[in-house]
Formats: sequence, structure tokens, C-alpha cells
Amino acid sequence: MGNVAVTFKIMPESPEVDLEKMKKEIGKKIEVKDSKIEPLAFGLSALRILIVVPDKELGDIENKIRSVEGVSEVEVESSTLI
Repeated sequence: MGNVAVTFKIMPESPEVDLEKMKKEIGKKIEVKDSKIEPLAFGLSALRILIVVPDKELGDIENKIRSVEGVSEVEVESSTLI
């Protein structure tokens, strides 16, 4: 088993959700290597984060992200074994 670099796309519940605050709350639960806020449409933005974890912990990571207030959807955009 090895480590996996995973990029998540995290959608907020509404355009009013503070993505900077959401990013800090996620950072308290998991180690975020990189993050970026990207505008989508109609005032809605998504938070993209990059993490590196052992591959067996991936499911647990998604649950930790979903537990943060304001998170609507969590999608794995890419994963690479490193």
C-alpha cells in the first residue's frame, strides 16, 4: 500500500457560505497540501483541495470533509498513487 495524492472538489450549500472559513475548518480535520477557490457560475464558487494520505484512509477523509458545516457535495476529481 502507498500514499495517494487526491484532489477534491467541494461544493458549498449556497453562495453565502464563506469558503475561506470552510477551508480553515477542513484544515483542522485533515492536512491540506494545497487549496484554491474557483468561481463557477451565478456567484457560486467551489473549493478545490489537494491532500496526500495512505490509500486505505481515503473513505474516512471524505467523511471528515462532509462533516464540515456548509459542505454540500464532495467529489474526487483526481487521484494518483505516489
